[in-house]
Amino acid sequence: MEFRRITNLPPYVFTIINNLKIEARRAGVDVIDLGFGNPDIPSPQIAVDKLGEAAQIARNHRYSLSRGLPKLREAVSALYERKWGVSLDPELEVTNTIGSKEGFSHLMWVLLDRGDAAIVPSPSYPIHIYGPLFAGADLRQVPMRHLADPRVQGDFTGDFFDNLTTAYEVGWPKPRVLVISFPHNPTGAVVDLDFMQRVVDFCREREMIVVHDFAYADVGFDGYEPPSILQAEGAKECAVELYSMTKSFSMAGWRVAFLVGNRDVVQALVKLKSYLDYGTFQPVQIAATVTMNEAPDYPKEVCSIYESRRDALIDGLARIGWDIPKPKGSMFVWAPIPEPYADMNSVEFCSHLVRECEVALSPGVGFGPGGEGFARFALIENERRIAQGIRNLKRGLVKLG
Repeated sequence: MEFRRITNLPPYVFTIINNLKIEARRAGVDVIDLGFGNPDIPSPQIAVDKLGEAAQIARNHRYSLSRGLPKLREAVSALYERKWGVSLDPELEVTNTIGSKEGFSHLMWVLLDRGDAAIVPSPSYPIHIYGPLFAGADLRQVPMRHLADPRVQGDFTGDFFDNLTTAYEVGWPKPRVLVISFPHNPTGAVVDLDFMQRVVDFCREREMIVVHDFAYADVGFDGYEPPSILQAEGAKECAVELYSMTKSFSMAGWRVAFLVGNRDVVQALVKLKSYLDYGTFQPVQIAATVTMNEAPDYPKEVCSIYESRRDALIDGLARIGWDIPKPKGSMFVWAPIPEPYADMNSVEFCSHLVRECEVALSPGVGFGPGGEGFARFALIENERRIAQGIRNLKRGLVKLG
């Protein structure tokens, strides 16, 4: 039997490293896992307490609202007003999604069909690449190049927009959708509000929709505060944004996210999801509402932890001869494969790290062809474990000097 929608999917390269990690652990090896970006920081206690309280009420066990309870949508609207000065209509410009990955995937079904085209930077978080493909659309990948290479200093936003213009003008059909995400996974690249304004202007001029995955909205370092694309003038004419509680509030398994912005796009997703799901478990929605309203500073605590881990990792790598500039956002470090190991591709290099260093990273090629030559560290271990990982790397990367 042929499964046409998944037949042409390439092997998920992360499973190669994951399988090596599992084999090593079964053999009793203590692998330091800095690969999969699965947050280890506890969720806010207020969320846990409210979840338990709401789960004791029988009526909360029934089907909920797919687009989210009114008070939940009001809470995220208040958060946007408080943090970015963006006003959102909770009835028309906000909908709940079961995590941003689900929201993004179904949004691509709304915006794209067979014969359409989308522009996605490369490297990118995998679902940004495969979401449009699942919808049957053509994909045009724009290289991030210098914007995402930590070895290169300077402002290369002009290069990015030149590449973006080329991707739009070359070929047919003209793309309907642009996908971006800053702070960027996997590279940690960050942008300012002027960049977002240029994106909005670009899309308004071409009658495109821009989808901004704002997964790391609250994870900015060294005083950097990530801008919302909805702060740009005219953004609501062409832009939607995905905001998630996964990283900001360290609530990964809760699967609470939101699509906000252009009301036509938001309401189109609401309509599609009304056919597909009955929403997130109601006690989870209630707990998320209370958390946003009563623990608004928790993202700052989470961010501080990631910044401390970033410093421990980058400083430790520098001591063993692997120099990488410090990223200003996200919970990742995008590391060029060290020159003495440049003859290895990213899968070979990361496989070597598991076998010889007992450290697991994500190979760059798993984020698209633009990721080859890099590996991604996830800041999901505490400073003590990171220090152990650095010692392991020093022992196993014998060519570093």
